[in-house]
Order: sequence, then C-alpha cells, then structure tokens
Amino acid sequence: MIFRRALQRELTQAAGAVFVTLFTVMATTQSIRLLGDAASGKLASEAVIALLGFSALNYLPVLLSLTVFMSVMLVVSRQYKDSEMVVWFASGQSLTAWIGPVLGFAAPFVFIVAALSLGVSPWASNQAARYKENVESRDDAARIAPGAFKESAGGDRVFFVETVEGDAANVQNIFISSVQQGKLGVMVSRRGFTEIAPNGDKFLVMVSGRRYEGEAGRLDFKSMDFERYSVRVQQKSERVEPETTPKQLSTAHLLAARSNPNKGEFLWRIGLPLSALTLSLLAIPLAFVNPRVGRSVNLVLAFLIYLVYSNSISITQAWVAQGRVGFYSAWWLVHVAMVLLLLGLFFRRLAVNSVFRAFARA
Repeated sequence: MIFRRALQRELTQAAGAVFVTLFTVMATTQSIRLLGDAASGKLASEAVIALLGFSALNYLPVLLSLTVFMSVMLVVSRQYKDSEMVVWFASGQSLTAWIGPVLGFAAPFVFIVAALSLGVSPWASNQAARYKENVESRDDAARIAPGAFKESAGGDRVFFVETVEGDAANVQNIFISSVQQGKLGVMVSRRGFTEIAPNGDKFLVMVSGRRYEGEAGRLDFKSMDFERYSVRVQQKSERVEPETTPKQLSTAHLLAARSNPNKGEFLWRIGLPLSALTLSLLAIPLAFVNPRVGRSVNLVLAFLIYLVYSNSISITQAWVAQGRVGFYSAWWLVHVAMVLLLLGLFFRRLAVNSVFRAFARA
C-alpha cells in the first residue's frame, strides 16, 4: 500500500511536469503560426486568442496520451537508474506487479482522452471553423476598433479611429490610408460616422478633414480640405457556410453517415484512448535502464516506437478514408500489433529477471 501511494505520487508529479512542458511547446508553436498568419493578413488579429484555445482543445488528446507514456517511462527508468528495481526484484516481486498501479494512474487519463477525442475536440474544430468564418466575413466597418490600426478586407486600406462617442456609428479623429493606381492617399478628420445609402451600400463619412495624395518617395503631394468625404466600406458578399469536414462532425453524425472519410475519422478518435492505454503499459518494459549505461538509449527507442504507433494509426485512418481497407479490418490491426509487442517485451524482461533472481539465490 505504501509502495502504491508513493508510486502514484511520483507518477502524478512526473505527469504534471511533462504535461506543462508539452503544452507549452504546443502553445508556443501554434501561437507562432497564428501570429504569422495574422501578420501576413491571412487571419484577423483578434481571432488569434480564440483559435489558439480551440487548437489547444484539439491537441489535448494527443498531449495527454504522450504525457501518460512519458510519465511512466521517466518514473520506471529512474527506479532502474537508482537501483531500486534491483531491490524490487531481489525481494521476489515481478515486473508485472507494476501493471496494477500504472493502470490505476492511467485510467483517468484514458477516460479524459476518450471524452476529448469523441466529444470535445470535434466541437472545438467545428467552432474554430465557424469563428474564423465569422471574423473573416465582417465588413470593413465592423473591423474598425478604437485605438488600433485595422486593415480592410481587401488589403487596400488602413483605418485608425481614436475614440468612439455615443453609439458605435460616431467616431472621433479618423485616419485612413489607401493606395489607388499607385498613388498613396491619406485622409484625416476630426470626426465621422457611418451611413447606409438607399441602395444598401455602407459609407464611412468624414467631416471637416484633409486629404493628401501623391506617389510614395516623391514630394509633390496634393493637399485639399473637405467638409464631407464619404468612403465606401467594402462589404462581404452573401455569407456562404463553410464546408464541414469529418473532423468537425460529432461522433453521432459520423456513426449516422457511414461514408469512408467518416469511418476514417471515427477510427482515429477511438484509436487515441486505445493507444493511451497501450502506451501506458508499453512504457513499463521499455523503461529498462542499465545503471552503468544511462537511459538515453531507451528513451530514444521509446520515442521511435511512439512515432511508429501514432503514424500507423494515421496511415490506417487514411486507408479507411480512401476505401482501400475496411473499417472492421483496420481499427484493431495496429493496436493488436502493439499489444503483441507489449507481450513480447514483458516476456523478455521477465525471462531476464528470472535469470537474475536465480543467480542471486545461487
């Protein structure tokens, strides 16, 4: 009982450290990608935080599976490294005695991975696609935000509004920069408001301002004052609902519409919790470390096995989606292969340990 409590505590601490590290790496790489898209104009800057949250929900099942695998690997390999496993085997205990505590530790993670992959991640993918479409479908007037430079949907104008007074239609201290026929035009005004014409076109009306026009790099700019200047706001055409991919469908919809792409997506979703369970047990024999050598070799081997396992699930998903392999023939194939590898590694370690105990008794 004391051993189980100590092991659970050590596994939990290792899982916390591993998950924070993996999540930080994922969040950093996704932030760089999203910020790059925002900087290049492919994505609205205000959508970065929301899409980062949805992306995190999509990656959580994979991160948790890898967390369980690496946590068990680190804890068991430390036991070998500090020669605690030698005492364990010399006292008559077997390597299989680790299965119960490891399963007790991994079971909550497996259930969470199943809930995420079957329910939360599809919802997050769907919401991310809809949110991105909603942001990109806004007209230029909706893009304007006080105190921030905003680019128009067409990329040919830059708006700046200092403050908003009263309702959102009245603004103060306006700056608009546009390029037309190779000439740069800059307009400034103390105040303005949005106006809708009888034909439905929307305009940003600037009052009591000045316009500068010329070519970049030259000094012959034209300047004129105006009492009223209307800038037509570019509006999006009628909104078209984005195409829904199998990744965005709920699990119930996947089971109802049994097309090959839907079957492939369902295979991936059920494969994540199964792989998390298998990897947690596979880490026990893989974590063997010779104290005189170090544990880097085994960690590299474990990482390669994880890559092969994960990529094999992706390959079978693609085969099922393409109709090259039937779903009922593919969903268990990779997992059974890994279970056989698991049994083989366990038998090998048990045989070595039995020889060690016989030698110790002699």
